[in-house]
Amino acid sequence: MKKYQMIIFFAIALSIYSLVNIYLFYKGYQAIPVLQNNKLVYAISFFVLAGLFIFAKILESKHSSVITDAFNIIGGFWLAFMLYGFLFFLLSDIILLIIRIPGIVKGDSIVIFRKWSFIIIISISALLIIGGFINAIIPFTREYNLTINKSAGQVKTLRIVAVSDIHLGSIIRKRSLKKMSGIIKDLKPDLVLLLGDIVDGEIGPVMRGDLLQYFSYPDCTDGLYAITGNHEFIGGAARTIPYIESKGIRILKDEMVTLQGGIQLIGRIDRDSYRFYRKERLSLGELMKQADTTKPVILLDHQPFHLDETAKYGIDLQLSGHTHNGQMWPLNYVTSMIYELSTGYLKKRNTNFIVSSGYGLWGPRVRSASRSEVLLINLTFAGK
Repeated sequence: MKKYQMIIFFAIALSIYSLVNIYLFYKGYQAIPVLQNNKLVYAISFFVLAGLFIFAKILESKHSSVITDAFNIIGGFWLAFMLYGFLFFLLSDIILLIIRIPGIVKGDSIVIFRKWSFIIIISISALLIIGGFINAIIPFTREYNLTINKSAGQVKTLRIVAVSDIHLGSIIRKRSLKKMSGIIKDLKPDLVLLLGDIVDGEIGPVMRGDLLQYFSYPDCTDGLYAITGNHEFIGGAARTIPYIESKGIRILKDEMVTLQGGIQLIGRIDRDSYRFYRKERLSLGELMKQADTTKPVILLDHQPFHLDETAKYGIDLQLSGHTHNGQMWPLNYVTSMIYELSTGYLKKRNTNFIVSSGYGLWGPRVRSASRSEVLLINLTFAGK
């Protein structure tokens, strides 16, 4: 059943991918006369570029190299152009249908419209991609100050730094990891949390350069903990998780640890463990049987689904990632429809929810709907 579902998913995804590229191919062919005289060269060049990202992923799974890294980067930028090119050309075609209504404009005006719409679309798409790239490589710190009305003994405050969705691999490499480590060090946390998707997928590009050796964090009162994300399972959890743990990163797999002051930290296995391995994670109810809800409880769950369930169990804070807040406009509107909280902060009953848009990214190194971020969460415990 799993194999059958995956085949259907990839067939649909590849069909959409192909149709969008065919559409873009003909828009370029119609708009640029010189291409019509060099159709074969244009077709080969276009479809090599269009297929580069898929080819890179297939090649990467067999043998990771600097070449596959380069193909991933170039192919990623093409994915960004696919999104913006398709949306803007589609809008242009709708306008063209309207102005073709007899009596609105003359024939010469349609030719001029096609020419200038092509120029404008390419220019706007390029600006969005370039701006999104610049935005993606300049991370910032998003700070939250929260009060929890429970006692943590002698611990009155807790300074947490949390990072989600690093997506270490062909695109996010040691330079980004060193920058992130520097940010964490400067924030002087008591506790460091990694909220899943530490790696991008295939572990080959990470192990090739042993990239996690470049991750460092300062001595913390409460140390470092992590959880799995869906991408830890996409690339093969049997290799990915042991590699992460070999670097001294404690991954909580449906486990609870108690920190100073009786603060309880619960880390859930990602919900996609079932999709990839048919392994059910423990229910939140089962995990909460271990907890003392008179003391602070912090939950780490990569994908922010079923927030009402978390609030029902008296959890004080849930930290999640996964959404990237869509990463590229206008996909942020899609994630806002899928998730009750796509990014930022929400409070339900007495539970605080924070969803990060992530530090790294998937596919294009472009962020036009969100920013690369590191979370700083200052907790104050006000209970007696």
